[in-house]
Amino acid sequence: MEAPTERSLGIVEPRTEHFEEPLRLACGRDFGPYDLVYETYGALNDDCSNAVLICHALSGHHHAAGYHSEADRKPGWWNACIGPGKPIDTDRFFVVSLNNLGGCHGSTGPASPNPDTGRPWGPDFPPLRVRDWVHSQKRLADRLGIARWAAVIGGSLGGMQAMRWALEYPDMVEHCVVIASAMKLSAQNIAFNEIARHAIQSDPDFSEGRYLERECVPAQGLALARMVGHITYLSDDAMANKFGRDLRSGTLERGDEESVEFQVQSYLRYQGNQFSGSFDANTYILMTRALDYFDLAREYGDDPVAAFARAKCSFLVISFSTDWRFSPQRSREIVDALIAADRPVSYAEIEASEGHDAFLLALPRYRDLFRAYMQRVGGGSQ
Repeated sequence: MEAPTERSLGIVEPRTEHFEEPLRLACGRDFGPYDLVYETYGALNDDCSNAVLICHALSGHHHAAGYHSEADRKPGWWNACIGPGKPIDTDRFFVVSLNNLGGCHGSTGPASPNPDTGRPWGPDFPPLRVRDWVHSQKRLADRLGIARWAAVIGGSLGGMQAMRWALEYPDMVEHCVVIASAMKLSAQNIAFNEIARHAIQSDPDFSEGRYLERECVPAQGLALARMVGHITYLSDDAMANKFGRDLRSGTLERGDEESVEFQVQSYLRYQGNQFSGSFDANTYILMTRALDYFDLAREYGDDPVAAFARAKCSFLVISFSTDWRFSPQRSREIVDALIAADRPVSYAEIEASEGHDAFLLALPRYRDLFRAYMQRVGGGSQ
């Protein structure tokens, strides 16, 4: 539900930018040519000072806000926060949201044809790191005439990209907004990602990653991976409030156990099936590995203070009280390192029962805080 001061962004259209020049990847390979699909919302001002970059999380993509058609019933994944009068106000900002390299929603990825073979890249697609996404995003900024971002914003994996932007291109970032993220994954997070990958790779239809050549998809494995991930994005309270122990079918009377199905079981199966029909399995494997490998301070002697000393921007860091996948402790580690590096930083831990998914939702205190900070960002970007 949009507030009375907010308006719908309406119909938006994706665009494609083609890059012929190869991109040098962290793995040492030169990759190209490639395409990046993106959307823009709002208008770039005369001095190009009001541009905001949205970095997406694991299952995200370029369609962050608005609708693709009049018949489209589902808006972009961050429609709660992007649009006229919303925290990322498109009356004030020129917002850029793209599908990362390696994605499966239009940008060149494992499902794209390998120009050397004419067949899908599949498992031959090169491994990517978060810095590779940042470098490709910088190229897109150059094409759009953006020399400096008013803000780079991301939640979860997107927050990792935002922090990497602050270190790789410190002169191009005025504000960095990091939501429900971390400087590196915990062992538990890496373990969850490994379980998800194993579920996909164990599916007989995975075919060692060459399923598209065989005209099939590892739907069961991908659905299971999504189910495992999805329950980690919700808190215990959120699941209890949404489902409790409600039954979708059957009763718990003796002899009727075989017909029992809880609402939460039905929900997870639905989420898994929907995801397996819209997401590429090789992309999922590629992106979870990029998550695992991310370590902001590795090349700085494992010293996050030394890492953040490179940054020149102001930071907003937000966490959510019941997010156990990217806990408030991980955000406080970011804040402590920023303070020690003498970087300007604002921090808030939002009381919320929704777990990690809270960063996608229109929670009043979260939106009010986010809006207030973005008004500060846009102070000179009228």
